[in-house]
Amino acid sequence: MDLIERRLSELGAVLPSPIAAPPGVALRLEFVTVAGPLAYLSGHGPADGPRRLARGKVGADLTVEEGRAAARQCALAALASLKREFGELTRVRRWIKVTGYVNCTPGFEQTPAVVNGFSDLVCDLWGDAGRHARSAIGVCALPFAVPVEVEAIVEIA
Repeated sequence: MDLIERRLSELGAVLPSPIAAPPGVALRLEFVTVAGPLAYLSGHGPADGPRRLARGKVGADLTVEEGRAAARQCALAALASLKREFGELTRVRRWIKVTGYVNCTPGFEQTPAVVNGFSDLVCDLWGDAGRHARSAIGVCALPFAVPVEVEAIVEIA
């Protein structure tokens, strides 16, 4: 167990199964793409393998706190993809940029509070190396009606 996974365990968090293509579907995308010292993560929703862990709009179907919990699940899903790609999470040296999309009601202004669920977990695990630039954007819909989707750029060793 690497250092990051040990910290995850101390926080009582468990990595879900990595996101995968549905049976019989050939995807023309990668969940993690490496270019030089950077890895680009595709958007990850709150999922455990093919199973969606949350659905709905923040501000209507979910509270800010429920949205924040869904964003934390997005972080765990992203970590599962990184582990599948690199074998160990300690290959991630630093988090560079995070973009969070919140499926929310018109006029909802608390998108940063929702995306904090992702950012807080990353910072808890990586410390200062987890601090990142970030955008938290409200949208009218997301695939599969998930409440949050997050993509990221990380520096790798």
